Amino acid sequence: MPLDDEFSPRLAFKKVGTRPLRPDGVDKVTGRARYGADMADANMLVGLVLRSPHAHARIVSINTKKAKKLAGVKAVVTRDDFPHLKNDQTVKGEEEENMWDVAQNIMARDKVLYEGHAIAAVAATSKAAAREALKLIKVKYEVLPHVTDVDAAMAPDAPLLHDDMFTAGMEPAPKKPSNIAEYSEIATGDVEKGFAEADVVIERSFRTEAAHQGYIEPHACFASVSEDGLAELWCCTQGHYTVRAMCAAILGWDLASLRVTSSEIGGGFGGKTTVFLEPIALALAKKAHRPVKMVMSRDEVLRASGPTSSTSMTMKIGVTRDGRITAGEGVYKFQGGAFAGSPVPYGAACAFAPYDTPNVLLRCYDVVTNRPKQAAYRAPGAPMAALPVEALLDELAEKIGMDPIELRRKNAVKEGSSSAYGPTFGPIGMIESLDAVENHDVAKKPLKANQGRGIASGFWPNYGGQTCVTLNINTDGTALLSLGTPDIGGSRASMCLMAAEELGIAYENIKAIIADTSALGHNDTTGGSRVTHSAGMATIDAAKDAIAKMRERAAQIWGIDPDAVVWRDGAAHPSGHNAGDFEPMSLAELAAMAPQTGGPIAGHAEINAEGAGNSFSTHLVDVEVDPETGHVTILRYLVVQDAGKAIHPDYVEGQYQGGAVQGIGWALNEEYVYGEDGRLQNPTFLDYRIPVCSDVPMIDTVIVEVPNPGHPYGVRGVGETPIVPPLAAVTNAVSRAIGQRLTDIPMSPPKILAAIEAAKD
Repeated sequence: MPLDDEFSPRLAFKKVGTRPLRPDGVDKVTGRARYGADMADANMLVGLVLRSPHAHARIVSINTKKAKKLAGVKAVVTRDDFPHLKNDQTVKGEEEENMWDVAQNIMARDKVLYEGHAIAAVAATSKAAAREALKLIKVKYEVLPHVTDVDAAMAPDAPLLHDDMFTAGMEPAPKKPSNIAEYSEIATGDVEKGFAEADVVIERSFRTEAAHQGYIEPHACFASVSEDGLAELWCCTQGHYTVRAMCAAILGWDLASLRVTSSEIGGGFGGKTTVFLEPIALALAKKAHRPVKMVMSRDEVLRASGPTSSTSMTMKIGVTRDGRITAGEGVYKFQGGAFAGSPVPYGAACAFAPYDTPNVLLRCYDVVTNRPKQAAYRAPGAPMAALPVEALLDELAEKIGMDPIELRRKNAVKEGSSSAYGPTFGPIGMIESLDAVENHDVAKKPLKANQGRGIASGFWPNYGGQTCVTLNINTDGTALLSLGTPDIGGSRASMCLMAAEELGIAYENIKAIIADTSALGHNDTTGGSRVTHSAGMATIDAAKDAIAKMRERAAQIWGIDPDAVVWRDGAAHPSGHNAGDFEPMSLAELAAMAPQTGGPIAGHAEINAEGAGNSFSTHLVDVEVDPETGHVTILRYLVVQDAGKAIHPDYVEGQYQGGAVQGIGWALNEEYVYGEDGRLQNPTFLDYRIPVCSDVPMIDTVIVEVPNPGHPYGVRGVGETPIVPPLAAVTNAVSRAIGQRLTDIPMSPPKILAAIEAAKD
């Protein structure tokens, strides 16, 4: 989209674009890195949570008397220990979250809304004592009817989760409550006119089941609260400033009283952008006046922390015989668990973004069900929303006898194209991604019987946001970066490369840390593919600030005006002969003289970054389907994506590969399975099957670089987009392999076998 402040992105680099070893690699492979559960204290208590066995029930009473009397128990908290919040306060994680909903999610109030909903928590001197105490808490329930399916939840006679939920966005406003939290539309042009111009129109319904982010490290935290009210929290999170804001809001504390430190993180993918245990641990620690450590089991992670939404969708697309898309019309129904806030608006915005589509109408429903509150998952909503569009385009290409890449290229957006959701695109790499796929060796491999090839494209808008960075110049000529955005994908290495590029010193002479919330101003959460763009921009600004101060020190030493000093190749130089005849002074020389020239040298940047730069990607996958078992083998997989500028190509390629593998798992295996009692049937990694190395081939990647004018180095975020195309790409490949169109995700072997058998009838 056009930018108010555009850069002429730098195109030549000495450090950026190289592949130095990652600074955290050795610590992580040797076990030295400290994760959420690695904090300990001699006086520490163990915290555990009592969770609901029912999918929907009114809490009649909670009796904790026996638990409190048990030896070793130091604190018990229930709903009575958390204040009732107004319903209008929000805090931004990866998404804007209503704090009353978050507060009710971390500790149930009048009702439990899903199996696994927290009811009470205890802190005891041992895990055994805490477990025994949970058994002694007596809860009386009035069990209520439940609903876990999104279509069933929208029925007029569906069990009602919230008596005060009246659908927002409806005209006229409804007079009765329902499970539909909000209705919204994306509309442009005239779809009836568009379908009248089409030669071929296809309409189908699709469903996707909820998938968990699948991070290896469970949620964990360590809380301490002193008698004077000052609190410290250590936790694995993608945004410790967000954790601080949410905990303070839920507990009624001020921000200055709480210091939050982010640990190393064993995966997040959006799922660690909110709170689950943290306010509970702080409440227990305050009551016990002792530190409290809490760690979720895998069972708790799957039952009680957010997966993404499940969906029910219909889509209708029309094209002309020469491959021009004339119209697209769809209905998106996303369930976001027990509280409002599914990612349906984000997903719908992405659905037709890769294509210049003149007529679009998308009707979107945000629905609540008796499932855990959904949390952001990598490109929230976009993988599901892209599935029906990309699947129908593949089918339409077959119908009109056109190559699926050529159909997409005929309609692909480029600089100046208007998106269906509003903005006009600036320089983007959609067409370049299609060209790179078409020309890659993988696309030229011949296919055999029972094999199919799938193509799909994807989009994510990317975000900027509030970011602070401090760059300290040490007296030995090294530098230390203090960042406020947890490193979930290699950002410390990328920031050091950009600082080294700007300062003109070796990458090895710069180190980076993630500072706690008391050390820097506010930083938005690491999410939405924002960090390399926004923290990178702040790092460059901080380096320029430090350079300006070093130019002043050199001018002071030389007795000339600072404007007569320039910075080049890591040293201060006189700007010309008129400035004087002085030998250049290196960063190390100026740093060593800092105590004599005015004291410490540091650069700072506090920004609210814009111009994040849109991201486009195209994937190709070859599969083989076993007609006897329905098992799918991924033969080859290619990811092509525009990165703007790859600061550290290894990390960029890793993001591409990781997104593809997560998408493959979601497409073929991963799903939440609920019984008729509303209880989750597969809350372990044995039954909730994420892909392992033997399930996938080497994922080939191509980095397209169309510089983003919203960043001085041309950077675009890369973390979200790689998971957008895989659901559709794998669906298209399997459908072509068996000659039947599949529309239900995941495509588990029984579903594939059923489709094969149906084709024989």
